[in-house]
Amino acid sequence: MIYNDFHGEQLSALGLGCMRLPVIDGDDSRPDYEKTAEMVDYALEHGINYFDTAWGYHAGNSELVLGCALKNHPREKFKLANKFPGYDLGNIGKVKEIFEKQLEKCGVEYFDFYLFHNVCEMNVNEYLDPQYGILEYLLEQKKNGRIRHLGFSAHGAMPVLKRFVEAYGEHMEFGQLQVNWADWDFQGAKDKVKYFTDNKIPVWVMEPVRGGKLAKLPEMYSAKLKALRPEATDAEWAFRFLQTLPEVKVTLSGMSNFDQLKENIAVYEEKKPLSEAEMTALKEIAAEWLTGNTVPCTACRYCTTHCPQELPIPDLLELYNEHKFTGGGFIAPMALSSFAEDKKPSACVGCRSCEAVCPQQIKISEALADFVNMLG
Repeated sequence: MIYNDFHGEQLSALGLGCMRLPVIDGDDSRPDYEKTAEMVDYALEHGINYFDTAWGYHAGNSELVLGCALKNHPREKFKLANKFPGYDLGNIGKVKEIFEKQLEKCGVEYFDFYLFHNVCEMNVNEYLDPQYGILEYLLEQKKNGRIRHLGFSAHGAMPVLKRFVEAYGEHMEFGQLQVNWADWDFQGAKDKVKYFTDNKIPVWVMEPVRGGKLAKLPEMYSAKLKALRPEATDAEWAFRFLQTLPEVKVTLSGMSNFDQLKENIAVYEEKKPLSEAEMTALKEIAAEWLTGNTVPCTACRYCTTHCPQELPIPDLLELYNEHKFTGGGFIAPMALSSFAEDKKPSACVGCRSCEAVCPQQIKISEALADFVNMLG
């Protein structure tokens, strides 16, 4: 297992994310205790020492099943990460209540790593609002030894990250981002990683294979990669990409079965970063793949000067591209929740004034109508 140093501690470069544990009868709310325990035992035996759970994973049962799986192992043998679930605004005023319950559910006296969960457009105001005392309480728990390291995860856009870091950055020891080779330019992951690095915030990675999308590529792209590394699987390419980034300390993978666990551990037995030519090949594939699934908006904003509704069209198209490429997901709806009703895609009246000045000749009204349909 590859390890990275973090404040004198050795963290496994591969961490076991517990959002996609094996479940019973396909029911996400029923994680399989026996299979999870077997996977946790194997992971520890083969060098993984970082385990990541959260309040909402598996309908609240991830913490319970992981706690049971870890209870027979010495506490010093593993690092346990958990999160305050402020992605649900109903939890914002319950930091003490939830933190105490999380310790109980996991069966531990402290968390090695604790995060503000999913800092984004819809909750950054509440996270930063002192009336809720979230940061104050978590810093108190850190002082008392019940949190060893405090950080945050984020799916928000760069302005949100900057707001959070400018306010709380001095207290954040690490940050967790969605980073993978498809999102390096598409979601601005490259810029976010650089921003973290410039602010001396070590990078943790989530969604390394983008919910499985990069673990099984379209055949034409898979064949191109096979020509470069015949022995490597599509998933291995995703992990080798992250091994090429020196800023990344821990990569979390939500492994749902033993085969995935064994395959991923094998990839992390030895560091094999990508060559410049291989990185170029991935970038070319990403560009081609995205071109076929997204609209080519360059955010020139000519359209906004001609929109009678004054819609933030480039921002809407960026979210449309994310939603279309992903085939759904929560990121676009989450971001849209912070938009006023009269600035959402449903406010488009289809007048096509924007299209008359679009240099890319995008059929904007059709894209926004499609977006509305996709969102249901």
